[in-house]
Amino acid sequence: MGFIKNFLMNAGMMVTIAYVANIIYKYALIRFSARIKYISSIFLLIFAGWASCFFGFRLSENVIFDLRFLPLIVAAAVYSRPIVIMLVGIGIGLTRLTFSIDTAAFVGVLNLTILGAVCAVLNIWMRNSAVKLSIKGIVTVLVVNMVNAFDIAVLGVVPTRVYVFEIMPFTLPMSILMSGVFVLILRDFHMEQQRMLQLERANELLYQQTEELQQTQFVLEERAKQLLLVSQYKSEFLANMSHELRTPLNSIINLAQMMADKEDQRTAEETVLYSEMIYRSGLDLLELINDVLDLSKVEAGKLDITYEEVNLRELLEGLQMHFEIMARKKGIAFYTEQEEDIPPTMASDAQRIQQILRNLLANAFKFTQKGSVTLHLYLYRCAEDHSEWIVFSVQDTGIGIPPSQHQLIFEAFEQADSSITRRYGGTGLGLSISRDLANMLGGYLHMDSTENEGSTFALYLPLLHMDRDEPSSPTL
Repeated sequence: MGFIKNFLMNAGMMVTIAYVANIIYKYALIRFSARIKYISSIFLLIFAGWASCFFGFRLSENVIFDLRFLPLIVAAAVYSRPIVIMLVGIGIGLTRLTFSIDTAAFVGVLNLTILGAVCAVLNIWMRNSAVKLSIKGIVTVLVVNMVNAFDIAVLGVVPTRVYVFEIMPFTLPMSILMSGVFVLILRDFHMEQQRMLQLERANELLYQQTEELQQTQFVLEERAKQLLLVSQYKSEFLANMSHELRTPLNSIINLAQMMADKEDQRTAEETVLYSEMIYRSGLDLLELINDVLDLSKVEAGKLDITYEEVNLRELLEGLQMHFEIMARKKGIAFYTEQEEDIPPTMASDAQRIQQILRNLLANAFKFTQKGSVTLHLYLYRCAEDHSEWIVFSVQDTGIGIPPSQHQLIFEAFEQADSSITRRYGGTGLGLSISRDLANMLGGYLHMDSTENEGSTFALYLPLLHMDRDEPSSPTL
């Protein structure tokens, strides 16, 4: 009867220790590192073995019967490293020396060391076996209890005959039963812990998904604002475009009507004047239409690039002749500069280069009321990949561009300050088309501008020959 009461008390004490350990883990160790938690669990199992021995059944002054091997069964089921299980067994065995130092104590140390090795082997088997978890638990409980009984019978201080025929018939069934009950309790406890962990992970996942949804909502709101802004810019662009188109069309219609009404009275000078005005209005109208068509072709990928030998000196002279007249009319200076190391030719599309530079120069003259406009041609060598680039730099002393609009001016339909286009005229598509054309030619546009001080737009084009591949863009 004493064995039964003692083993029941041992099992209840183990459950109590497990419950207290759970509370300590939740509220005391939760913020510590995984390493500290791992080491703490090892000491907790050793303490449970010591407590089992403390409340064990004392057959005599130095002989104690208890369930101190139960923490080893827990260790075999929990840990993944066999060496840790052996350390737990040795640690529990050494705690027996705190009660007495005699032959029975040393036998207890040896017994727990052997059980530690057995549980380590069982741990390896459980991790590599495909049998059911319940079968693994039953085998572990039976093997540990049988080895424990065998060790006591062979190594114990109690005579073998007395232990086998008088003590073991009571202690072995009770230890197997208590071990099985404790394993079942431990299994339910472990499953509850797993459910708690799954619930915590589900909550964390739900929290992450909530944050992702909030971020997605924020992105969608920002895109909605951008779409609304783009729609506003497009409306302003269409209004501006309609005005720009009507102006030359009205001029052509009105002048043609005046020429028809004054067919008999008009002089030769009036005819020439009207014809020049009609011609200029037609050119303005053609330029607007070309801008819109070029933009649509670039966006649709229908604009073809034809590589040929481009004479840089002729290109520069043609631009100088074209814009010299405009410079004289506005009363500003126009300079063209070319460095000495510039090669005579390069492989590119002359028509598209002229289109880009005309857009840049037209903008420079449009927004410059006094001072000068300079077209500077020089060679840029990239230090990273040793590539060479021809740079067409257009510098003016005009109104400049505020920093808040440095990115917007290159986007079609996003000319943030529509009052500029109303004041100076134009659709605002020139820079957008120029940027896309520069990219198609393998280069890019670079801008440096200060409000009320002027702007510099630089067209970077790779210095190619007809037998060379296109290099990558350099880092400025």
